[in-house]
Amino acid sequence: MKYRIAFLSTLIMLMLSHNVFANKADILTLEEAITAAIKQDPWLKGSQYREDALLSNSVSASSLPDPVVSIGLANLPTDGFAFDQEPMTQLKAGVSQMFPRGDSLDIKRKQLEELAKQHPIMRKDRIAKTTLAVSLKWLEIYRAQQTISLIEQDRALFEQLGDVAQASYSSAVGKVRQQDIVRAQLELTRLDDRLTKLHSQKEQALAELLEWLSDDTAWTSNQMRYRQMVSLPAATPSIKPLYVDAEQALNSHDAQSLANLLVAHPYVLAIEQKIRASKTGIDLAKQQYKPQWGVNASYAYRADDQLERSRADFISVGISFDVPLFTSNKQDQDVSAAISQTEAIKTEKRLAIRSLLSQLQSAYAAHLRLLQRETLYQTDILVQMSEQAEASLTAYTNDDGDFAEVVRARIADLNARIDALNIDIDLLKSRSQLNYFFSDGQDVTHRIGDNS
Repeated sequence: MKYRIAFLSTLIMLMLSHNVFANKADILTLEEAITAAIKQDPWLKGSQYREDALLSNSVSASSLPDPVVSIGLANLPTDGFAFDQEPMTQLKAGVSQMFPRGDSLDIKRKQLEELAKQHPIMRKDRIAKTTLAVSLKWLEIYRAQQTISLIEQDRALFEQLGDVAQASYSSAVGKVRQQDIVRAQLELTRLDDRLTKLHSQKEQALAELLEWLSDDTAWTSNQMRYRQMVSLPAATPSIKPLYVDAEQALNSHDAQSLANLLVAHPYVLAIEQKIRASKTGIDLAKQQYKPQWGVNASYAYRADDQLERSRADFISVGISFDVPLFTSNKQDQDVSAAISQTEAIKTEKRLAIRSLLSQLQSAYAAHLRLLQRETLYQTDILVQMSEQAEASLTAYTNDDGDFAEVVRARIADLNARIDALNIDIDLLKSRSQLNYFFSDGQDVTHRIGDNS
């Protein structure tokens, strides 16, 4: 029996250690979530394909059009269909080559290359946006998880308070009333309701996060299983701010300096690259004023006549070109349209900078208020709430307080700690939002860690 107990104990320990390692394997850090989302983003792959397509088109656009070869039988008499009957009957073979207007081939190639250069910049902006979106989803899951942990810790305390009240009421010791017991049970029920709501919020946020990771083979095998088993680390992540160099301009509300910084944002740079391509389009439209040239050459074979006398063959060489005389309804309008298109994109750039500037200033103002609230909670509110809860419990223990006041103080203390947690999470979300405005779309995961 002794050996059996030892064997079973060892087996249980091994099973418990296996479960611990299994749970560790299912912990999803913020860095892992961002890395997986970027790696599996189909938009980035599609952008790469579109860039490759534009580069391939630029090569083909810089090539001359294919020469045209013609073969024909000319002037064949219909009264006998004899090739040697008439001297004008010929078997002709010719070739012609058209040359585009001016430098339109090189300009078209350059325009397509400029459009292709836009995609790497757009991918940087996409990476920055993906980092922000995944961070916000992850932090919502973390908020729910940590709030659940706080409530579950306090729920045990409320159960103990209820048991003490029940025992005091049964023994007729103290001033416990039946309504105090009902109040304790009611608070436990309300805590259970909050836990149910928080579990629902966590599951919804996790489902939204898994959408970004749906192409990862580690997740697609059984997403429902991961929705129930994946948990986040208990340590609060640290997100390095990227706006340190801009804080002086942010605090002084220097809109011009901030706008100058936002010009380097990938979203704005992509529009700037689009403007360059559009300007090239103006040069391309101006090439329409130049004539389009073509050359042609042909060789005509004639058969000997019916008396077997030799006939000379013919060689023909020529050039062709069009004359752009009536430009007011075509070339002028094409150039005007290209100029207007460029100016429209410039307007798009100005609107983008204005929008980013407004969002940045709004996000930073909210961030400062959150910092103020964090200081207030850490220095005053949490301390006062804890002291109030302890004081009410001490008074009740000494038979000098009201049970309802103990419950209210404990609920207020719990709510204050949850509010402090929400402020911490909102600060991390705010920092992620501010980082987007100063992100270059490069290595983003090195800025994320865990606070021990």
